[in-house]
Amino acid sequence: MSRFQRKVKMISAVGLITVPVMLTGCGIFPSQTSESIDQPPSIIESAMMKAAEGEGRIPQTAQATIYLKDQNGLLAPVSMSLPTLGDLTFAESELSALVTGGAYSGYLPEGFTGVLPQGTEVKDVSIDTDNKLAVVEFNSKFTEYKPEEERQILEALTWTLTGNPDVQSVQLWVDGKKLNEMPVNGTPLAQSLTRGMGINLDLGSTLSTNSSPVTVYFTDLSPDGVQYYVPVTRLVEPSNDRLKSALNELIKGPDSDGLEMVLTAGTLLDSVVTGEDGTVTVALQDDIFEEGAVIPTELLQSVVMTVADNSGNPETKVKITMNDQKTVMGEDEQNYGEPVTKPEYINEIPI
Repeated sequence: MSRFQRKVKMISAVGLITVPVMLTGCGIFPSQTSESIDQPPSIIESAMMKAAEGEGRIPQTAQATIYLKDQNGLLAPVSMSLPTLGDLTFAESELSALVTGGAYSGYLPEGFTGVLPQGTEVKDVSIDTDNKLAVVEFNSKFTEYKPEEERQILEALTWTLTGNPDVQSVQLWVDGKKLNEMPVNGTPLAQSLTRGMGINLDLGSTLSTNSSPVTVYFTDLSPDGVQYYVPVTRLVEPSNDRLKSALNELIKGPDSDGLEMVLTAGTLLDSVVTGEDGTVTVALQDDIFEEGAVIPTELLQSVVMTVADNSGNPETKVKITMNDQKTVMGEDEQNYGEPVTKPEYINEIPI
């Protein structure tokens, strides 16, 4: 927990809701003791043995960000490189890491697990770069999950794949047949899946038929004490200023046990201004920070990521002023008074 987190009251974590947003209804190779965990494929096992004998390193994929379930049952992005498994493509490796008890389970940080049913195989991922569509085919084990797990499975798949610049939407197939609805709880799949569905959905108490989704970032601690960011989608009253609505939700903090607030109860949002070049300037006031004070990184990064995710452009540049001070230094020694963008990789949690 950061020094800042000790100063503010903890608020609670949201539970996952199993309805669509549209309201239609530390070792490198940790040992596995559960008999239900799949054994590593022979190619990985062989590479592990060679590495142990000093003959080389296990081939790794490029850095990937995959959405895993944490110890509180929420999805969180985790950025990591994965061992190369056979002839899987990068996207196929990402999805294989989401399989419960799968070949990659021993490479995930403590407290994090995949959400796809055990035995699920990623048969193919085809990416139509012109339409930014990923078509994913699984084997029939993909259909063997509990009804209450359906929405989280869709969220993890969608947010993992759409983290790739060539993908904005996802279509699902099982054993050669396109899914028009999910097989257990019947979530409609007539339209391709996008991040517009939200993640870790928090319906709140002001729900109405014309509510609008915004996504904000809170934090949590891993079992090893590593702080990480958790996105939460809330439904709010429609507004002409989506960014201001999102930042006000960030200031409110989480709703139930587990997550930690990143701004103090005394934080005020003065203004949110988008410049001609698209840079968004967020002006905050908070008496807890004296002039020239170093600001907790988690506060500043949560503001940046919240703005980026609700601006319509993940590469939006963000500037932050605090108490009218234009130089805002974070604990990471970055000046957030100058334009910054959302980090390419977040939550690089050691295994």
